[in-house]
Amino acid sequence: MQAIKTAIPDVVILEPKVFGDERGFFYESFNAQRFAELTGCQVDFVQDNHSKSAHGVLRGLHYQIEQAQGKLVRVVAGEVYDVAVDLRRSSPTFGKWVGVHLSADNKRQLWVPAGFAHGFVVLSDSAEFLYKTTDYYAPAHERCLMWNDPAVGVQWPIDFAPQLSAKDQVGRSLAEADLYA
Repeated sequence: MQAIKTAIPDVVILEPKVFGDERGFFYESFNAQRFAELTGCQVDFVQDNHSKSAHGVLRGLHYQIEQAQGKLVRVVAGEVYDVAVDLRRSSPTFGKWVGVHLSADNKRQLWVPAGFAHGFVVLSDSAEFLYKTTDYYAPAHERCLMWNDPAVGVQWPIDFAPQLSAKDQVGRSLAEADLYA
């Protein structure tokens, strides 16, 4: 596995070494020791989540203001454009975002540390999205940053109006959002 730095140094793309032949493929999707070497983070993942979404669904930008979750995300079917936004006021990259294409074909993963809002839009007919979290889901602390806040300026690679959940339709702007120290 190799690490690819992004414009926000704390957010890291992890690219596995895939062994494949005419029978199929094998790769190690997670190894705690290698993860720590590549990211500089010692983490304990406590929850695994799996979602399936149709083309055009945009989920996010989600975060928990308490019980903040680090997320290791990947796609096992289809393709998404995945986005992380830095919500740490003390960070030199506060309010900045990074985006990466994750797909079943490229097998890349993205490490999104605690302190970031996270979301994705489905670019294929459907996509299955897996993610490990460093803390448990806590609905009382869940927040949503507006997916299209002009102050953040995420450049989603879409030419359609995304399908949003009711909670994602009322996401807050960066100026109104609850933020991390």
